[in-house]
Amino acid sequence: MTKITKKEALDYHKYPRPGKIAVEPTKPYSSQTDLALAYSPGVAYPCEEIKAHPSAVYEYTGKGNLVAVISNCTAVLGLGDIGPEAGKPVMEGKALLFKIFAGLDCFDIEVNEKDPERFIQTVKAIAPTFGGINLEDIKAPECFEIERRLKAECDIPVMHDDQHGTAIISAAGLLNALEIQGKKIGDIRLVVNGAGAAAVSCTRLYVALGVKRENVVMCDSRGVISSSRQGLSEQKREFATERPISTLAEAMEGADVFLGLSVKDVVTPEMLRSMAPKPIVFALANPDPEIEYEKAISSREDVIVATGRSDYPNQINNVLGFPYIFRGALDCGATEINEAMKLGAVRAIAALAKEPVPPVVKAAYNTGKLTFGRDYILPKPLDPRLLTTVAPAVARAAAESGVARRPITDWNGYADCLRHLMGVDNKMLRRIHDEARAADSKRIVFGEGNTDNMLRAAAAALGDGLCRPVVLGNEEMIRKRADRLGVDIAGIEIINPRHDREAPRRERYADLLARKLQRRGMTRAVAIDRMFDRNYFGMMMVETGDADAFISGTYSSCGQNHDIAREVIGVRDSYSNFAAMHIVNTRRGTYFLADTAINSHMTDETLYDIARLARHSAEYFAHEPVIAMVSSSNFGSSSEREATMVARVVSRMQHEFPELAIDGEMQIQNALNTKQRDANFPFTRLNGREVNTLIFPNLTAAHSAYRLLLEMGIGDAIGPIQFGLKKPVHFVNVDTPVRDILNVVAVAVIDAHIGTPQD
Repeated sequence: MTKITKKEALDYHKYPRPGKIAVEPTKPYSSQTDLALAYSPGVAYPCEEIKAHPSAVYEYTGKGNLVAVISNCTAVLGLGDIGPEAGKPVMEGKALLFKIFAGLDCFDIEVNEKDPERFIQTVKAIAPTFGGINLEDIKAPECFEIERRLKAECDIPVMHDDQHGTAIISAAGLLNALEIQGKKIGDIRLVVNGAGAAAVSCTRLYVALGVKRENVVMCDSRGVISSSRQGLSEQKREFATERPISTLAEAMEGADVFLGLSVKDVVTPEMLRSMAPKPIVFALANPDPEIEYEKAISSREDVIVATGRSDYPNQINNVLGFPYIFRGALDCGATEINEAMKLGAVRAIAALAKEPVPPVVKAAYNTGKLTFGRDYILPKPLDPRLLTTVAPAVARAAAESGVARRPITDWNGYADCLRHLMGVDNKMLRRIHDEARAADSKRIVFGEGNTDNMLRAAAAALGDGLCRPVVLGNEEMIRKRADRLGVDIAGIEIINPRHDREAPRRERYADLLARKLQRRGMTRAVAIDRMFDRNYFGMMMVETGDADAFISGTYSSCGQNHDIAREVIGVRDSYSNFAAMHIVNTRRGTYFLADTAINSHMTDETLYDIARLARHSAEYFAHEPVIAMVSSSNFGSSSEREATMVARVVSRMQHEFPELAIDGEMQIQNALNTKQRDANFPFTRLNGREVNTLIFPNLTAAHSAYRLLLEMGIGDAIGPIQFGLKKPVHFVNVDTPVRDILNVVAVAVIDAHIGTPQD
């Protein structure tokens, strides 16, 4: 698990401004007319409409996208009853997760009230503000009655995530674990250690899925909850057993499944060995499980183990569920989150674990072997497909169970809306950095270590755990520059190609390059001379395996660097060209733009290669490509050379890839305005689809497009990302901001870790 210092955590919450969430306007406000529409007198009109038709509140306000995280902070995980002020950072964090994972706006509300009745009345009084309410960190047994009452007395979805979040995710894991172990849910014997809110809710959901109540034994701190015990709460009486046993050890004998929501080290290897063949152990106490993971898997070979920790396989993590459950519930106007919706989420999450995992998700967990099985019974939290899988399942279940006030009818359109949210708030950017940090520490070479931003980026990459940086340049000059900049370069390797201490390395590189290019006029003498050039030297480090990736520092023109890459690294088989892409995250979603940096002279073959490479790159980053080939004309309206070239490439792509959503040539407004395009050109292969990949007919157009978006503050970009070379080499201007260089470094690390997308 990532080690976090107290100072890091405090600084994160304090700077550059206190807190983790903020409010921002969604409508224009620059003119007097804008303000008159936003407030007086224009605001009166939607008020009158809502008064006449209350459901119109979802049309004219943000209620339908607004969730409240509400708590009295009496049971904050790992901290207990700490009070509303101390609990606020936790609730802000939960609000942040709603936003970044599901695009839901969220207010955190900390209520200074422990009396259940007064708490209920407070929440009821403010409920009209919200589309849904997420109850959080409320202690048992009060939480049961609070949730029951609010669900009954509010007409919006209410869910206590501490109860149902763990239940939903663990239930999905249970279904898959039982399938792997070859067991039927109606036959299993279940032991539950813990009798709090989460344990009770999990057990109820397992029973709804088919576990027989008489096959359940629940334990608390006093041992087995038996029907003969006096003074049991209503929740404990629900699962009191008639069996004549009193200890957890007795309960474990012959059990098929153990669910722990209690304290560490209460399960021994002997208990685990006493379970039935092919047992399932969900040890979910955090941060230390009921039995250590290593101890559990060494106790017997046939066990499937899940914990609440991210550093072991099969993490039971609530973030797999709650953002997407509320997303689906709000999108269909559900009046509640009922049992059918929870079961819909369970089955959707379970099914996703059986699907092939995108490469970038595998990279996040430092493995290429994420396939359904004993160590992979649940999707990973960074899997972007959760949004487009779980939310629709919840919305469908709401409609089928009769609680959806605005049932979704256009499911393809809804899927497109959800795909747009996959890029909201730089979620992709965050995921890429997380994946890079999780990969084996890669050796990344920075080509221009004697420039300010490249040196800063190398130091930041080391400090952030992205890679093991190597900088090329004059060692004395680099150290002086680092001192001037106040940059700590301890731990960074510096290599001066002109005075490389490992002289045989330069000779070896020259010999290899000369042999590789001997039929193109390269002599050994010329090759030795080339090794004094940082770009040749750095790329040869990658070509020979001495480094994993190279970040080429470029100036105003990088054509020479491209030529060197073509010579040293080479273009991938089945391609004649390579190109560059920028990924731009906007509030409308994530867009892939190409070619933004490499090819200044476009031909049919070049554009064809770019289109194929762009398709694979979108898929590589877990997006289904929907491609518009952009031009100054629409579908044959011009016979100008560039337009006809685009049309020919579109025709070829459609013929060779009939399943691919690609069309053109079209003007940019028709690429991005789906409604306008479909009305004017209903014949397109993109009909009803939201474009996420834009292929431009020339370098000027592509470069200008992404720069315009950035300069106008409309998006945040990752790139340029090179695609099409055989090994990871990326080209970054030396004056590029440090954070942008780091984004490319993160992509290079992933590229080196799992390889480039292939045909």
